[in-house]
Amino acid sequence: MREDIFLPIGKIVGTHGVKGRLKVYSYAQSPSSFVPGGIVYIKGRSGDVRGFEILASSPHKRNILLTLRGIATIEAAEPWIGSEILIDRTKLPELEEGEYYWFQIIGLKVYTTEGEYLGLVDSILPTGSNDVYVVRDGEKEVLVPALESVVLDIDLKSGLMNVDLPEGLL
Repeated sequence: MREDIFLPIGKIVGTHGVKGRLKVYSYAQSPSSFVPGGIVYIKGRSGDVRGFEILASSPHKRNILLTLRGIATIEAAEPWIGSEILIDRTKLPELEEGEYYWFQIIGLKVYTTEGEYLGLVDSILPTGSNDVYVVRDGEKEVLVPALESVVLDIDLKSGLMNVDLPEGLL
């Protein structure tokens, strides 16, 4: 399997009960990646990637409990603790024009309309009303609101984002 088709969506942080349920800290905004009948991949400590069918999933505190076909005991589940949960990015639904997945935004080079380099998108903060892009260049950090009036252009092929920051953000 090609490594570049996988997208990390969570990390196995523990087990739950004795029947092999995995406690997963989810990176995904939506639980739709963990729907029963779907396939997730686990990247083991050795680096091998193995696919599993999701038999059941449920929210549990700040995590998700997953029951996977082939992992039915606590002894079978424990070796996976610390492993990443992956999905096949080619199976992600197509987004409408102007919409992006977070993994597409993180890592973009950000420039102002005046051509000033601000840094790379390091992470994204969901705020409820709109996301905020955390742009870093060394120790310098700029918070860029993900608004159409601020983010003027995103060019995924070039890896660039062009922004018009409101006064006082620099």
